[in-house]
Amino acid sequence: MPMPGFEEYEPAGDCACRGCAQRRRTLARARAIPLRDGGHPAARGARRALVLATAAGVVLGGGGATAVAVTAPPPGPAALDDPSSPQGGRTPLHGPKGGPVGKPGAPARPGVVRRIDRATIINRAKLWLDAGVPYSMSEYWTDGYRQDCSGYVSMVWNLGSNEWTGSLDKFATKITKDELLPGDMLLFHNPADPNNGSHVVIFGGWVDSTRTHYVAYEQTRPNTRKLATPYGYWSNATKYVPYRFNGVPSGLLPDAPAGPKPGDATVFPGADKFGPGATNDHVAQLGRMLIERGAYRFYPKGVADRTWSDHDQLATAAFQRAQGWTGADADGIPGAHTWKLLVEKQGKNIPPTVAAAPGPGGVRAYPGATVFRPGRSHEAIRALGRQLVKKGFGKYYTSGPGLRWSEADRRNVEAFQRAQGWTGASANGYPGPETWRRLFA
Repeated sequence: MPMPGFEEYEPAGDCACRGCAQRRRTLARARAIPLRDGGHPAARGARRALVLATAAGVVLGGGGATAVAVTAPPPGPAALDDPSSPQGGRTPLHGPKGGPVGKPGAPARPGVVRRIDRATIINRAKLWLDAGVPYSMSEYWTDGYRQDCSGYVSMVWNLGSNEWTGSLDKFATKITKDELLPGDMLLFHNPADPNNGSHVVIFGGWVDSTRTHYVAYEQTRPNTRKLATPYGYWSNATKYVPYRFNGVPSGLLPDAPAGPKPGDATVFPGADKFGPGATNDHVAQLGRMLIERGAYRFYPKGVADRTWSDHDQLATAAFQRAQGWTGADADGIPGAHTWKLLVEKQGKNIPPTVAAAPGPGGVRAYPGATVFRPGRSHEAIRALGRQLVKKGFGKYYTSGPGLRWSEADRRNVEAFQRAQGWTGASANGYPGPETWRRLFA
C-alpha cells in the first residue's frame, strides 16, 4: 500500500500518543539542524520537508523511518491565512467514557436525525460565534460538543453526539453547488490523513451573484469564525463536497426565496430604505454590490447583512467619492444615481488604498496580497513594519521599517504568524487579511 503524501502541519500539543510525541521530537531536531548551504531558504525548506516526511512515516508506520514525497508550498503570499483544523473522533456528548479522543467510532446510522429548520441551524451556528468558543480537538463546550470543526457541525445540526468528518455524511445527502442553501455543509474528508487533513464548514449563503465566495461558519484556530470564503475553501477547494442535512424539512427542495421578486432588484427602492435603523433586503443587496466594486475592506467579516450599519455608509461614500462626487453627493446614503451605477455595473470602482484614517473597528484597510512582494514599494509596507515593531516582532530590522518590501519584513511577519499558532503556508511571512486584521486590531 503506497504511503500518502502529507502537507506540513504541527502535531497537536495536547496529544500524548506515541506517534505524535515522536513526531514532535523529530520536528524539534529539524529546527536544530544547521544550514550548510549559505543559509539559502530553499535549502532550509527542502531539508525541513525531508524531515517532515520522515516524521509522517514514523506516525503511520509504527516507528519506521520511511521517507515519503512531500510537496513544499509554493512561494509567494497566501490568499488568506488558513490555520489547520485537526479534529477528534466520534464521541458522545461531553466526551468519551474512558476511550481515547481521536479514535474514530462506528459509522453513524443514516436515519438518526432530529428535525430542524434552516433559521434554527444558522442561529445555532451563531451561538459559538457570539461566545468566541476557542478551538480544541480534545475539549468540550458547555453544551457537550467537542470544540473542533466536526464537533461544531454536530452542534449546529443538533445531532446529540460528536461526529467526525468520516461520519457526518451519514446524516446528510450529497447535493450540487447550485442547490446549496444556508445550513448545508461543505465537507472535505481525507482518508489519507483524516484527523489532521480533513475539514468541514457550514454554508451561510453566497456573498454575491457570481457565487465565487460564500459565507462559511466554521470552528478553526483560534476560535469560531464567520468569513467570506472562496468556493469550496482556501485550500483543497475541489475536494469540498456539498451536503444537505437530512433533518431539514425541505429536503432537497430549495426554500422559497426571500426578498424582492425577480426584476425588482434593479429598481431604486427609495432613500427611506437606507440609513440608521433600516433593516431590509435592499440593504443586503447594496452591501453585496459594493463588495463587488471594491468595498471589501469596509466589511470586516467579508459579508453584508440586512441591517444598516456604519460599514454600509462608509462603503457607499467611498463608491460615491470614486465617481468624483463631493459634499452631499458623497454622504454615504445611496440615491437613484448611485443605485443605477451599482446595478448596471457602471462608473468607477472603489480604488484599493491604505487610508490615513482607520476603517471600521479601528482597523486599517488591507491593501491586497500583491503589495507584499519582493521589489514592491508601498506606504502599507511601512505601516505594517511599524505595527510589527509595536507588537514586539521587529527583531529582524537593522534599519527602518521602510517603504520597500524586504526579507526583514517577511521574517518579522513569519514570526508574528507563528506566534498565532499557524504553520506551513499560513506562516510563510506574507501577510493575508487575517494577519493584517490581527496586527491592526
